Amino acid sequence: MKNITTKQIIGLVILIAVTVLITLYFAKKITKPVPIQTQDIEQKTPVVAATVKTRTFERFVEVQANLESKNFAIVSSRIDGTIEQFFVDEGNTVIANESKLFRTDSVKLEQTVEIQKRLLAVAESTKQQAAADLERAQADFQKVELDFNRFKRLYEKKAVTADAFEQQQSRYNQLEAVVKSAKASVELTQANIEKTKADFAISEKNLEDTIIYAPISGKISQRFKEPGEMGRPGEPAVRIDDPNLIEVSAYIPAQYYAEVMPGQTKIRVNVSGENLGEHEVYYKSPTINPKLRTFEVKCLLDNPSQTIAAGDMAEIRVILETKEGLAVPTEAIQSRDNQFVIFVVSGEKAHKVPVEKGLDNDGWTEVISSELNEQSVVVTMGQNMLEEGKTVSVQKENK
Repeated sequence: MKNITTKQIIGLVILIAVTVLITLYFAKKITKPVPIQTQDIEQKTPVVAATVKTRTFERFVEVQANLESKNFAIVSSRIDGTIEQFFVDEGNTVIANESKLFRTDSVKLEQTVEIQKRLLAVAESTKQQAAADLERAQADFQKVELDFNRFKRLYEKKAVTADAFEQQQSRYNQLEAVVKSAKASVELTQANIEKTKADFAISEKNLEDTIIYAPISGKISQRFKEPGEMGRPGEPAVRIDDPNLIEVSAYIPAQYYAEVMPGQTKIRVNVSGENLGEHEVYYKSPTINPKLRTFEVKCLLDNPSQTIAAGDMAEIRVILETKEGLAVPTEAIQSRDNQFVIFVVSGEKAHKVPVEKGLDNDGWTEVISSELNEQSVVVTMGQNMLEEGKTVSVQKENK
């Protein structure tokens, strides 16, 4: 082995030292952390959104209404008398002009009819007697008239005395008066017959009126009297309601008077949770109640199956105006800086859009803005955290 010189040893040491330094340098270079870019990343605001829709909006007034029978009759006695018998009770069905309702005392009226019948027979007999008397008087007068004419001719020829002619003339005048009296008697008896016939017809009518028939078809809704009580004209005894046609009656504020048009304005009716559809106003009261400041409106409901009844209550909606418009959920609209605004999502940005509010129906509000259409997406939740241009993340979309 050759001897290593001092010079060689020094060179080797230097080489090793340089190698170590170079290794340490690159090792430090590799392990030095790389500085992170400081570019800001904006945080997205989570929101819920919905698409703008075209909806039909209504302006209306809602009130409670009464259900009443359109056709009803309150029946009373036609004559004074004790009510002997009722043929119906509450809830019974009756037919117009066929069903008996009740009967009043008829004994006195039956006697009256019999009396009037006899008086009529007497009057007719009296007329026959008067007519016979007239015929005799007319026959006697004809004979006297012939004698008078003959004596008149003889007197003109001086063939009879003045006294004889005057006696014949007196007889002629007397029988002429008898004929006139007999004619008057016949006329008087005829007038008496007519009066007696009228009285007889009235007594028969009164007797018929002891039994009262139903004036309309329907059901007995109320009985006001009992057998044995006095019945009088004008005092209710029975009420009949026709359940097949129901009238809806309601009073609405006077401010809507000019807008309600019979035959045009519609009323939506709901009874006990059941929607009975839309019906036209057929009646509007001609005046406004000066104390309550309301007026009455009515519509009619066909009720052949009798699923509703008079006396019930209804919830009605009087439709004053109907129109189409762009709609957003009502909660999407905010009031900022003295104006109404909504936030529209475009891309991932929220843009503030001023709007005008229109009608409100069922949680949707009509909005008017040239910046909106049916493809616009508006924020319905989370808009309180938004400003113009804010980045958003739509979590879900309301349907």
